[in-house]
Amino acid sequence: MVVLLKKKMDYILLFSTVVLCLFGLMMIYSSSCIWADYKFNNSYHYVINQFIFFIIGLFMMIFISKIDYKIYYKYSNIILFICFILLVLVLIPGVGSVRNGSRSWFGIGGFGIQPSEACKIGLIIFTSKYLSLNERYIKRFFSGVLPILFVVLIFFGLIMLQPDLGTGVILFLSIISILFIAGVDLKFFIFGGVVGVIGVVILIIIAPYRMNRITSFINPWEDALGTGFQIIQSLYAIGPGGLLGTGYLNSVQKHFYLPEPQTDFIFSIICEEFGVVGSIIVVGFFLILFYRGIKISLNCTDSFSKYLCFGILFQLIFQTIMNLFVVIGLIPVTGVTLPFISYGGSSLLISMASIGIILNISRFN
Repeated sequence: MVVLLKKKMDYILLFSTVVLCLFGLMMIYSSSCIWADYKFNNSYHYVINQFIFFIIGLFMMIFISKIDYKIYYKYSNIILFICFILLVLVLIPGVGSVRNGSRSWFGIGGFGIQPSEACKIGLIIFTSKYLSLNERYIKRFFSGVLPILFVVLIFFGLIMLQPDLGTGVILFLSIISILFIAGVDLKFFIFGGVVGVIGVVILIIIAPYRMNRITSFINPWEDALGTGFQIIQSLYAIGPGGLLGTGYLNSVQKHFYLPEPQTDFIFSIICEEFGVVGSIIVVGFFLILFYRGIKISLNCTDSFSKYLCFGILFQLIFQTIMNLFVVIGLIPVTGVTLPFISYGGSSLLISMASIGIILNISRFN
């Protein structure tokens, strides 16, 4: 019988998370103050909203860190069902609101809640329970892998109806990574990779705006004032930053050049104001956070907590990598935020709640 020894939570992980959030607040003000003053006549509009979500997220993270992670195992089916209902409701006109071309928000006053963010965690919890219960069958495609893939594809399809390709890709990659950790046959990943490439090509073909993003990624200067405008302005922000940057609040690109820089392209402003040194320090805090999370995952005493911890980490890692790659022009624009730093209440709350779950797991290594 395995005895679980209750310990203190991982304070290095907690510290890294809070530092990234506080730095995010600082950069949201810097990147948004010009636009907020123009649009709302209040340069503090975005940072005040984000600060409210940060305080809620901080209490939520500490509260969740005290909840035994085994409760998610017990109620995983109910959590997944609630996520499914939310994804269906947000697609209904009049219930879900459209922002930036996607019907993926519930509007609550001046705030917006994005259910797809919560669904990433819900599906990771369900997949972790499924794998822990079916480890003996996981090397079999039809009886082991196919059932969970069917569930994942349903959720992926609902997210694509919004449409939100970035979130869908992160969700899918996170689940595939958990399957890899669980020991699924390597041939499945080769087959899945081929099918995935075909699926992405089809999604690009049927949506002209995605094709525009591909062409603007290949040669953004071909349509410098249209589809390539955002990535060009992002590179114009990164370039002048140099080694130490132009200094806090001294960004030029936030003066109506880079559209809404407080969201997906906030790292561009970080590079411009703090240079190579500042961007390396920010990435360093992310690496510390990921390292502590992986260490906790490897020390897990049961398969459910191991899959859950790895799944949450993979989701955060993929989201971070995708955002940074978009900002520096390595992949097409996906609309994915930088965890803990970009403006966005839903993303911040779910990211901090996710860390809360890992902190609880760290107490039972």
